[in-house]
Amino acid sequence: MFAPKFSFEQEQQFFLDIQQSIENNSFDRLILSQYKGEMAQLEKMTFRVIELQGQASLSCLYHYTTQDVTKNYAIDEGLEKIAELLSLSKQANLFTSDQDIQLKKNKKKAMLNSQKKQVPTAKVEQQQHNREKQRYVQQQSPFLKHLGITDEKGQIVPSMARKWKQINKFIEIFSHAYEQIDATQQELNIVDFGSGKGYLTFALYDYLQAQHKTPLITGVELRSNLVEFCQNVADQTGFSHLDFFEGDVRSYQPEKLDVMIALHACDIATDFAIHTGIRLNASMIMCAPCCHKELRPQLKSPEVLQPMLQFGIHAGQQAEMLTDTLRALLLKAYGYETKVFEFVSLEHTSKNKMILATKRKDIQQPDAKIMQQIQALKAMYGIEKQSLELLLQDQMPIENIGCKC
Repeated sequence: MFAPKFSFEQEQQFFLDIQQSIENNSFDRLILSQYKGEMAQLEKMTFRVIELQGQASLSCLYHYTTQDVTKNYAIDEGLEKIAELLSLSKQANLFTSDQDIQLKKNKKKAMLNSQKKQVPTAKVEQQQHNREKQRYVQQQSPFLKHLGITDEKGQIVPSMARKWKQINKFIEIFSHAYEQIDATQQELNIVDFGSGKGYLTFALYDYLQAQHKTPLITGVELRSNLVEFCQNVADQTGFSHLDFFEGDVRSYQPEKLDVMIALHACDIATDFAIHTGIRLNASMIMCAPCCHKELRPQLKSPEVLQPMLQFGIHAGQQAEMLTDTLRALLLKAYGYETKVFEFVSLEHTSKNKMILATKRKDIQQPDAKIMQQIQALKAMYGIEKQSLELLLQDQMPIENIGCKC
């Protein structure tokens, strides 16, 4: 039997609380932070219990400075990993269905604090039932049948298995980012530019309702037939605060925005969408660009890179990387913590990159050091025009902003 050794009695008790909460199905999540081990740029770790191939497992999301990495463990192996990481973290927070427990350590002592929750019995039973499934979107949700993802018996349609995976991955990413912003906010104003058939839009509404939030979501889509279809589904499923608007980022300008999503925005439409998020001080910005055309014609190969960039495919890849690097740096310059990582590719494009930004501070002027980095990159590649930068400087009017791939 695994028996970890800890430096403090309080640390040992905290670990026992983790074990007990997993055993009695009250475990919600565990966050280990202020990591002092050897894994470079590791900021914090979030553990959850999930179901894999019919077995309960521990899933850990490792939050690094520039990316998130998920690893899954059998329960016993996961507890060993928790014990190891707990000994190397200065703070730990355990959230269960009946209490929240915090452990704080320094070199001399450890402090353990707990706060009981007043949760009705029926709610605890429902939480435990949901925890057994451990899905971000419940398979029996009615909207899935309306969208053709499940059949009459609530089973996933085989041809929609990839879409089902994409939906759950998107909500997983959102949920972890949501923990970093003001999670106490009751109402969330969300716009999904390029909402398409609404798979992710409906899933997000359904997820936030399950979190007892009031999502005020607008899906913005150019194709009128999809707008009509999605609005009908929203009405049939009782999603009363979910609306669909025929247009794009040029024609729909929200007055208030907490979360901006743009997963279909072609070429510089992504820049217009990001600009809308920054301009309205959105707490979260999620983009998955599907094509990159603006910088490719401007790209000039630095002499040292000419042997590599003489090949067209490499030049195209370099232009894409440069485009999204400039976007990420501009987000950072304007007060956002920004990550660029792989996402499940969309049905109409093979691109699988996501830019995720969460607001960290309000600023009066963009960070001068980061802006210098941007200018250096532009000079190195001969870039004279980048739309997001021009928009942020009020130097670019809204015009024809791209296409549907």
